[in-house]
Amino acid sequence: MPKMPYDKVLYSLENGVARISMNDPATRNAGSAQMGEELFDALSRAASEARAVLLTGEGKAFCSGANLGDARGMLDDPRRDVGTLLDRHFNPVIIAMRDMEQPLVTAVRGAAAGVGAGLAMAGDLIVCGESGFFLQAFRHVGLVPDGGSSWLLTRAIGRVRAMEMMLLGERLPAAKALEWGLVNRVVADEAVETVAMALACELAQGPWSLRRIKQVAWAAADCTLEQALTQERLGQRDASRTEDFVEGVTAFSEKRSPVFKGR
Repeated sequence: MPKMPYDKVLYSLENGVARISMNDPATRNAGSAQMGEELFDALSRAASEARAVLLTGEGKAFCSGANLGDARGMLDDPRRDVGTLLDRHFNPVIIAMRDMEQPLVTAVRGAAAGVGAGLAMAGDLIVCGESGFFLQAFRHVGLVPDGGSSWLLTRAIGRVRAMEMMLLGERLPAAKALEWGLVNRVVADEAVETVAMALACELAQGPWSLRRIKQVAWAAADCTLEQALTQERLGQRDASRTEDFVEGVTAFSEKRSPVFKGR
């Protein structure tokens, strides 16, 4: 199958890590239909050839939210539906990030606003620069949260704090995001991608079971204890049948570091 040509996204694969970067720095990587299509294609490509994924943005921002210039043509239509962009282009991206087996690291510099906040928070690990911030900007333009933000925020930081972010539309700076448990690391801006790539490389060298760890962790955010126990039991069955499990137990017995192959 021929590969989609990318204009709004950069894609590279090295050491088992697929680096996907939103590439429209002139708009601070504002989300557009084209960017959504390219992101989805890049994630699908990564799912077929990578062992871990890094998602970031070129320039000074991760993603400044949806490109509102695309919505200006709708203003004269009383039956306009901005949600169409989500259905067609960005909701599939968020679901793909969650459902892909490979662990995914997001690297945030500058703004992660609007749908960009959702993209950042959908990472399995989130690295944020000191200048980074999360913003639920929707109230400022008369819209409601999207990009999965309502679900992701509520589960990450709790309903009360999530409600504050969504209703007041104030910036959540990196340090506070770390304090609230929204991100995993806060580092100097110039070190964001270095740290995020190091984490992605570590994940890429990990065992096949990381795929099931990701799966059970996402499922646990929205299931009963009984369902979680079932997911764990099935994941343990699958993981114990892999070459990596044999290598892990053998390496433990031989008192050496395991060399995992992701299978």
